[in-house]
Amino acid sequence: MKNQVFIILCLLTFAVLSSCSKDNGEEPDLTPENLTLTAKSSEVIAYSNEFGVDLFTKVALAENKNFMLSPLSASAALTMLLNGCEEDTYDQLKATLKYPEQMTISEINEVYKNLVSQLLVIDPKVKLALANAIFYRQGFTVKPPFLSTMDNDFNAEIAGLDFSLPSALTTINKWASDNTNGKIPEVLNEISPEAVMFIMNALYFKGDWSYQFDKDLTSDRAFYTDGSNSVNVSTMKGEVGSKVTGGAGYSAIELPYGQTNFTMIVIVPTGTLTDCTASLDAEKWNTITSAFDGQEEYGELTVYMPKFKFSYEKYLNKQLQSMGMIDAFDPYLADLSGIADASIYVSFVKQNTFVEVDEKGTEAAAVTTIGIELTSMPPQPQVFTIDKPFVFAIRERTTNTLLFIGQVVNPLDN
Repeated sequence: MKNQVFIILCLLTFAVLSSCSKDNGEEPDLTPENLTLTAKSSEVIAYSNEFGVDLFTKVALAENKNFMLSPLSASAALTMLLNGCEEDTYDQLKATLKYPEQMTISEINEVYKNLVSQLLVIDPKVKLALANAIFYRQGFTVKPPFLSTMDNDFNAEIAGLDFSLPSALTTINKWASDNTNGKIPEVLNEISPEAVMFIMNALYFKGDWSYQFDKDLTSDRAFYTDGSNSVNVSTMKGEVGSKVTGGAGYSAIELPYGQTNFTMIVIVPTGTLTDCTASLDAEKWNTITSAFDGQEEYGELTVYMPKFKFSYEKYLNKQLQSMGMIDAFDPYLADLSGIADASIYVSFVKQNTFVEVDEKGTEAAAVTTIGIELTSMPPQPQVFTIDKPFVFAIRERTTNTLLFIGQVVNPLDN
């Protein structure tokens, strides 16, 4: 079918789990375990999904190629940063992350700990790992309460490194690789002379479809990249358990992993991909997921799905700024005084991701890296020329008392 382009969208983790094949003659358990959530946790998850969908749609506006983001990884790293923000910088980032206005940072941290601890063990068939880290420049004084929170609430690896040595870059990239099973081997290719800290989150998951595709049925099929052009793509075929729904401008399918706690949702536009992503928001996402949740069983359906594999890297500064995270990126407005007394700001937020989908299942990984740098003074001019109308003033410097102020339009006029 023309104009079919698959969009990969994940909830907090669209993870990866085990096969539905029989084991010792017994049917596998496909009953999902329920997470124990408080009312606050459920509220935070709903708003965090809104953050993730908003971030996706804003990136989609700038990309006409394959890409994948991890809302959970981004949210985790930015929440770590939130613990070091104060005043307007804190309020803006909290609003960007969609956290309820009345929630305190301690409550937010507690929700994070509770959610992650359960996600990691909710399905014993899943290989799901999440790691956090704080790497800071040796000699840079980080406030102990911030480091204590990173240790206690985020279980972060904390290390001071000599950023001037090549070994620091090696250590940071090795951490990313080790925590993504080697799928993201590099997140930095250099360390800025002004860099003082990197706040990092890594997310990795791997496993099998609940209902696997038969490799023998995989064949090349046409995939229409636009209305008139197509390419031949290795396409899986299977009679697999799934749920389907649809609405104005799209049809959607849900495919489960393992014991069905985690699923992949694929949205296929009836029109163009651009129109579909432009209209995707939290309300539509909730409509789609609610439609799936209203169906009790995964009915058997013939599914054709292309295999795919790609890596992606994206600096998210512009998207996050457009979502309200403004002051943190401004060297002269950022208030990160919860991290250090020095004048510092966020120089970048970026994600590196990897995904591979085949007949057996899915492997995916993400690393979110937040760079923190010292605010540098603007360079002093080597030449200063006054050759146009100007303002002048006379003041008392120790009190900053303004005595005179005026302007000169033409120095020859008297």
